[in-house]
Amino acid sequence: MPVSILGFGGSEIGYQRVSARTVARLLDSAIDAGLNVIDTAECYEDSETLIGQALGARRGQVHLFTKCGHAGGWGRADWRPASLLRSIERSLKRLATDRLDLVQLHSCSLAHLQKGDVIAALEQARERGWVRYVGYSGDGEAARYAIECGRFDTLQTSISIADQQALDLTLPLARERGLGVIAKRPLANVAWRYGRKPAESYYQDYWSRLRILGYDFLQGDAAVATALRFTLSAPGVHTAIVGTTKPDRWSANAALLAAGPLPAAEIGRIRARWRQVADASWEGQV
Repeated sequence: MPVSILGFGGSEIGYQRVSARTVARLLDSAIDAGLNVIDTAECYEDSETLIGQALGARRGQVHLFTKCGHAGGWGRADWRPASLLRSIERSLKRLATDRLDLVQLHSCSLAHLQKGDVIAALEQARERGWVRYVGYSGDGEAARYAIECGRFDTLQTSISIADQQALDLTLPLARERGLGVIAKRPLANVAWRYGRKPAESYYQDYWSRLRILGYDFLQGDAAVATALRFTLSAPGVHTAIVGTTKPDRWSANAALLAAGPLPAAEIGRIRARWRQVADASWEGQV
């Protein structure tokens, strides 16, 4: 799949209960700006339904990705093969399409991957014509195994200034094996914007890491530009998923990327600081 360097992430529109009208504006503006990747999951509340309703006749202009494994919600994982297939079939209906471009296992454990039946369920969905490609979304040793087993087409993993494990653990191998790589959380949840530790757990780990890393560029608009360009400069990354509820965000992101890849010297400084202070517990954030 020829993919745009930025993709639309569908978690915010589901969890923040964005209106159908706003989602239609979001997707229209994203596609008009040249984005051709939409990534969501069955557990992002009504994200799939909103996207399916909004795309309409523009379905053919995008590559549509979703994830499975949490049909009852993020806190209720279900890795039974029959449940995964039912979930994928439900996603097809919600997204109003007869075939998905990519279905990904949503952060299942290494133990589940090694059993093999969860991967076989995705392969069965592909054999049935429900999906073109199958992938794994996750981090750490499970992501490493997903590459090594040779049964996945893509890897979606956390890569940012506050999450660099994948740059050594998985990206070189994914590049060697020819997997498509989707970077999630490329802006580290913009966690540096909080003066105090956020109450919401989603931001806390990155906030704490960034306090220790102490990058000197984390101020103003330049911080977002540097963070995004760092992720997109990683060898092997093909697209980065950015979630938003603001229809004008895509033109702003395009402006941030106009300067091109981050200079090698700046990448080197960010990587050196990570190697200097990163704790062994700083694994990829699921």
